[in-house]
Amino acid sequence: MDIWFQLRLSDRHSQQHCRGHDPVGSFPVGIAITPNGAFAYVANLNSNSVSVINTATNTVTATIMAGTGPYGLAITPDGAFAYVTNLNSNDVSVISTATNTVVATVPVGSGPVAVAITPNGAFAYVTNQSSNNVSVIEPLPTPWWPQCQ
Repeated sequence: MDIWFQLRLSDRHSQQHCRGHDPVGSFPVGIAITPNGAFAYVANLNSNSVSVINTATNTVTATIMAGTGPYGLAITPDGAFAYVTNLNSNDVSVISTATNTVVATVPVGSGPVAVAITPNGAFAYVTNQSSNNVSVIEPLPTPWWPQCQ
């Protein structure tokens, strides 16, 4: 049973309907929700951008240019940063969720696709499909930028 079928089955039983579609960039592939549930960050692979959706109004409130081929996303536990893997530029864009700007770009392995952040926010782990390895990013205290190990 795929996700679409489960959603449709749930909709039939609850009589809830889709609230509409938010226009985002081309080929949206990844999404992450801030811990407070206020915003959804969407990676748009072919637009090289990240769309920010206000979940209360279901409107796109910002479009952020990322690296080449944004793919996977994760939000830090405190909600301060979004980490975005860039499949074709082999790096990770770090976005401040307060300003919706890229504050750092961290080089990683080849073909980064997924990113996960530890519950305490101490590390971001990035899977690199083409180099068959995992990069570990350790955010440093402000004003220093994250560095890759």
